[in-house]
Amino acid sequence: MSVFDGKQVLVTGGTGSFGKRFVARLLKDHKIKRVTIFSRDELKQSELAEKYKDEKRVRFLLGDIREQDRLQRAFHGIDIVIHAAALKQVPTLEYNPFEAVKTNIIGAENIINAAIDQGVERVVALSTDKAVNPVNLYGATKLCMEKLFISGNSYAGGFKTRFSAVRYGNVLGSRGSVYHVFRQRKASGELPITDERMTRFWITLDQGIDTVYFAAENMSGGEVFVPKIPSMKVVDFARAVAPECKIKNMGIRPGEKLHEVLLTEEEASRSVSAEKYFVIQPLARGWGYEQFTGGEPMSESFRYASDTNTDWLTDEQMKILTKDLG
Repeated sequence: MSVFDGKQVLVTGGTGSFGKRFVARLLKDHKIKRVTIFSRDELKQSELAEKYKDEKRVRFLLGDIREQDRLQRAFHGIDIVIHAAALKQVPTLEYNPFEAVKTNIIGAENIINAAIDQGVERVVALSTDKAVNPVNLYGATKLCMEKLFISGNSYAGGFKTRFSAVRYGNVLGSRGSVYHVFRQRKASGELPITDERMTRFWITLDQGIDTVYFAAENMSGGEVFVPKIPSMKVVDFARAVAPECKIKNMGIRPGEKLHEVLLTEEEASRSVSAEKYFVIQPLARGWGYEQFTGGEPMSESFRYASDTNTDWLTDEQMKILTKDLG
């Protein structure tokens, strides 16, 4: 049996790119009792509700993770929470920093409190490679979110609620992704690149969902689950999307890195390699953490970075992955 079978699941940010795909997969893959889509966008909810008008297992709740009272009501009777709600546009958040803190940090605190108070069993939060050694506000808020969720296990004390996170790289085809930027600029005959040396990790929505599945099934609380995914130069990605276009080098923008890191040397010393994933185990384990089993200990000098990755996407592989994105 799956950990989701017979359970009531709530997805924050359920009308976003990940949320919509996750709900569709959840209904198909598991015998869930109910899935609640929690988001603040009434238009997107009404559009999605039309799709699921004959699906009795789907429920919609308007609300904002900034509002503790609303979360308390929404989490009543929920067994598993998947936390995908976030503000994530890097330039926008640099200009609106307090809004980023309210949603990505205070919102995470609200979820932790509501989950414990309402007896939620498991909470899995979505993080990003931008949270590792962050250089922009978005990454810093996500790092803080990770820390809050890990420490949330201590905060829960003797209660049953447990928290873990997943951390991965650029999601192909997600809303606002560079793929759609390149597609929009394709007609101009020129694609903007900040630096031809730049590399990134790439993951599909379905691979992201598989990572959340693995985390929910295997978590004891406090782990950060990192999928083993390929890298590609951003300039090669642009050429795969629009080979006929010229490349214009714009220079690195503020808050942008040449390369991203998903797992640091410091984290490797307490991590294991398990199947398609790395599992970073918590430093502090005061809540009775059970050691993750089934994985191989990792070298303390290991560093999982997009420029030194051993797995690289070819142009043809990228074209296959993006062929259905529109």
